[in-house]
Amino acid sequence: MAPEAATGPAAGSSLQPKRVFELGAICLIAGLAIGYVCAASSAASSTHTVEAVTARPPASAAGIAHPVSLADMKQMADQQAAPLLRQLNSSPGNTAVLVQLGAIYHVAHQYGEAAAWYQRAVQSDPRNAGLRTKLATSLYRQGDVDGALAQLNEALKTDPRDANALFNLGMIRLQGKADARGAVAAWRQLLKTNPQLSPDRKASVEKLIADVTGSLNEQGRSRGQ
Repeated sequence: MAPEAATGPAAGSSLQPKRVFELGAICLIAGLAIGYVCAASSAASSTHTVEAVTARPPASAAGIAHPVSLADMKQMADQQAAPLLRQLNSSPGNTAVLVQLGAIYHVAHQYGEAAAWYQRAVQSDPRNAGLRTKLATSLYRQGDVDGALAQLNEALKTDPRDANALFNLGMIRLQGKADARGAVAAWRQLLKTNPQLSPDRKASVEKLIADVTGSLNEQGRSRGQ
């Protein structure tokens, strides 16, 4: 599965009511947001967490009226990556640089390259749940749903409370596997183990749970008729 936007479950899913997929309020229409829920909680829970890197979007942007192609975005990402690649020549295992490279290519929609850089970062710091969550996001956007779930499960072995990993685990279960019950279970675990979530983020997760649970209940009532 490699669409630009996150889509609903595959054909045949039982979750049909439209409201379940009205996910714009939590940024899922544009794809899984790395670290949406609580970046601070992940950083606080691991002494190995690399500070989150916000890659600048390739200079598409502002002031350019025509659409920017993926090839153009790749070229601009390569330009941004060049000085970081030079840094790696002298420090091949520099985790922070590897993460920055992954972020640059992810923002540029070059998910395969992003995943490759995040994979190297994970190899240099395998117990970092935050890095595995970033890798999982790029893998998912590349179309490797099973690989993404495997990375999130590994992240949660290291830190079972990691809010970002639990949030994305729920989203990928729902959208990649049409596993509504599994998604709800992940989000309930998120709320149970992260009481420090801000009220707005807690409310967003609670709404997701309510929407998906409501759709499951509607489906059950429909089958009973």
